[in-house]
Amino acid sequence: MVSQSGRTAVFALGLATMAGGAAQGADIVHTQTDQSPIAKMVTVPAGVTTYYLSGMLAPAAEGDTKTQTVGALSEIKKALATQNLDMGDVVMMHVYLVGDPAKDGKMDFAGMMEGYKQFFGTKEQPNKPSRSTVQVSALAGPGYLVEIEVIAAHK
Repeated sequence: MVSQSGRTAVFALGLATMAGGAAQGADIVHTQTDQSPIAKMVTVPAGVTTYYLSGMLAPAAEGDTKTQTVGALSEIKKALATQNLDMGDVVMMHVYLVGDPAKDGKMDFAGMMEGYKQFFGTKEQPNKPSRSTVQVSALAGPGYLVEIEVIAAHK
């Protein structure tokens, strides 16, 4: 015979199991439009694993903002692959741009976007992350124009 407290514990465990199963069945939702290169909002339900990737640079401090953006995103793509993730799993991105000497010390937002659009919002990979882009005075090493950190999520 099971006591009243035992029945309550079994009932609570059953509710927790059902709730966990429901949360794990929910999808990550990218609220985006075709016109915008970024998602207005990304909703990550409970029960989804979240990955925080440190800021990454291109392999070398060479080239313009577009080249370094492609390099940094390629490094992020490799890091995600170690966890069986891809760029479609990126839900949030922070982009740090140094003012480009060739642009009178202003950040090359257009160059960053040219590189960014090779990885997000494409036919092959339509998901777009939420994103912030800011200009900073310098990065960790001389000659670097771009550093990117991301948050990824996967069921």
